[in-house]
Amino acid sequence: MMRKKWKCLLMVLLLCVLIGENCFANPYAYAKTNDREIIQTAPNESVTINSPSAILLEASTGKVIYEKNAEEKRSPASITKIMTLLLTFEALENGKIKLEDQVITSAHAKSMGGSQVFLEEGEVQTVDTLLKCIVVASGNDASVAMAEYIAGSEEEFVNRMNQRAAELGMENTHFEDCCGLTDSTNHYTTAKDIAIMSRELIVKHPKIYDYTKIWMEDITHTTAKGTTPFTLSSTNKLLKQYEWATGLKTGSTSIAKYCLSATARRDSIDLIAVVMAAPDYKVRFQDAITLLNFGFSVSKLYEDKNKEAICPIPVRGAIKDIVQVDYQGVFHYLDVEGNDLNQVEKKLELIDLAEAPIKEGDIAGEAVYYLNGIKIGSIPILYMESIEKAYYKDYVQKVFQMLLF
Repeated sequence: MMRKKWKCLLMVLLLCVLIGENCFANPYAYAKTNDREIIQTAPNESVTINSPSAILLEASTGKVIYEKNAEEKRSPASITKIMTLLLTFEALENGKIKLEDQVITSAHAKSMGGSQVFLEEGEVQTVDTLLKCIVVASGNDASVAMAEYIAGSEEEFVNRMNQRAAELGMENTHFEDCCGLTDSTNHYTTAKDIAIMSRELIVKHPKIYDYTKIWMEDITHTTAKGTTPFTLSSTNKLLKQYEWATGLKTGSTSIAKYCLSATARRDSIDLIAVVMAAPDYKVRFQDAITLLNFGFSVSKLYEDKNKEAICPIPVRGAIKDIVQVDYQGVFHYLDVEGNDLNQVEKKLELIDLAEAPIKEGDIAGEAVYYLNGIKIGSIPILYMESIEKAYYKDYVQKVFQMLLF
């Protein structure tokens, strides 16, 4: 009899502990880090370039190192194709298309003038080959063929381009075609917006470098006229002029003049230099080299891969007692002021007690980084699992299990 009373008393005590209300609100109810954001913190060092509009930034952080009339609207010419390539790589990532898919050239695609690879109506090429044609030779016909394959028509593809631009925060951009051949004044962007889509492409889809680093490659035209080879030659002369060049896209028309989005990698630092409306192609490349050299000379990158484990957080209001947490990803910080990055300190700021229900991916806290006592950035710490809220029956069941075992 006494044993039963003790069991009942123990059950009541356990229920009281398990059902207790949590009086701590989650102080980390903020939005996740926007990894597409371009951080406007350019230093004051002067750089002399001839192009009227330009920007230089580091890719992993989005930090601007230099800018000149970067939000001035201009015609982008074939720089437009960066958005076409971004949508293509996103379709590949989502499984909507594959590199080995065969694309049939339409009459509309064949009719494109300007830079082209001379696709014939009815000619079949793989997605992989068309990507080479777009990236290496800046083929307008290849761009339209790809757009039609992905969206059904160039018009619908352009709608998606504008929608994606809006999602990326490209506030001063509007596209009217997928290749930049148009002379319409309603087809425009800025150096800053080009940098945004260039960054999205190279950071999220580094496979683009498999194409942008090609200097020269042969493809084969197979049509009713027979089979003929065709040599693709890169329009990006930086691949030969600048040893750290990795891409990305050139463009020129009589209205746009000479444009370039140049990417380069040195000492694990990836820079993007955008030049618009250069007076000639030599100035375009020289200005890009000037910007890149300046960027590499002042930049030091701090990287924390956040591989160490974080202790789980206690949970109230659930049968499970703890919840696993982890960093959202790698933290990057770009210094252009000559600081000693060995002095960077990291502090974890986590809630003491989590309240069920918990959703996987929600924020549990953050890792905050300091340099010389000043906050330089942070990265969210996320819940790694979902945990449901417990009810009375769950507690009763748990108590009985504890008593039985």
